[in-house]
Amino acid sequence: MLVFIDDSGDPGFKLDKGSSCYFVISAILFEDNLEAEKTAIAIKELKRELNFAEDVEFKFNKSRKTVREKFLSAVNPFSFKIRCIVMEKKIIRSEELRSNKKSFYAFAIKTLLEHNGDEILNARIKIDGSGDREFRKNFLTYLRRELNSKNKCVVQNSKLVDSKNNVLIQMADMVAGAIRRSYCEEKTDKYSYKSIIKKHITSEWKFK
Repeated sequence: MLVFIDDSGDPGFKLDKGSSCYFVISAILFEDNLEAEKTAIAIKELKRELNFAEDVEFKFNKSRKTVREKFLSAVNPFSFKIRCIVMEKKIIRSEELRSNKKSFYAFAIKTLLEHNGDEILNARIKIDGSGDREFRKNFLTYLRRELNSKNKCVVQNSKLVDSKNNVLIQMADMVAGAIRRSYCEEKTDKYSYKSIIKKHITSEWKFK
């Protein structure tokens, strides 16, 4: 199994100073390597259709409405699942999570992967992320320690990768953005994007 993970929103808690009210993590699950490759090719073909340069990255927040819709429509025919966690920050009470962005980010991803309905097993997981070397090492070790047991292996291996070089991570970004947008009451296009990929969403968990 291949899993690609990205987020939408920000991990900050200064809600009165511009931090997002919601933080969304989305995981794109492919049970078949070939299907993942076909999806990646479709994304690259869309980039050519749009006359984008090879190094242009699809990002929800930087895309026009038409590009968002074309992207999600381009990947929609393929076989994949979407699992996501939607975290409304105002209900988070832990001082550690509220004061430490890295802890909040790690907790959100761990929680999504932990409560996976047995859909994520023996997975090769790629997560958008950079950060210093020590953080990367500790974060990936934390995931394996928290998620794997003698009786169950959720994470076969995991890597933090640069989204610029991975169109399926970009897909996870576009999906996470589409889902978070559906929680933005003030946006007129709040349901425009999630409706395109709705059939793929097997879990949209509003964390409580």
